[in-house]
Amino acid sequence: MKIDSDAIKELAQILDDTGLTEIEVADGDKAIRVSKGGTVVAGAPISAPAAANMSSDPTTPGQASMSSDNVAHSHPGAVTSPMVGTVYMQGEPGSPPFVTKGASVKAGDTLVIIEAMKVMNPIKAEKSGTVTQILVEDGEPVEFGDVLMVIE
Repeated sequence: MKIDSDAIKELAQILDDTGLTEIEVADGDKAIRVSKGGTVVAGAPISAPAAANMSSDPTTPGQASMSSDNVAHSHPGAVTSPMVGTVYMQGEPGSPPFVTKGASVKAGDTLVIIEAMKVMNPIKAEKSGTVTQILVEDGEPVEFGDVLMVIE
């Protein structure tokens, strides 16, 4: 496998710019993960998540509708998870959530926290706008690339 050092450098810069401790990108069956601990894992085979867990019934509690998630994923304001972990909507239990549906946010505002390997990673807004959809619940596990919310 050919190592793309430019891609690794770009991912490392994203870590520095966002304050994240780890980032992973995938293309087909190849993935690159960079963490601030200095570990780089490249070329790990990945498998597609089973679609059986997704409900096509938007009324099923705790399950995203496949059609709305597909629409949200292609939305230019989609905020996606940069890592695998557990999403937290507030800084600590009992605190108000960082954002709610209909809330106005500014670029740089914390939207959620994703816990990955015991590290709390704030996920910040890349642009200003209004939160029109929140597609995750507090304490829910998320995968790399999952749509967390939409900002318009």
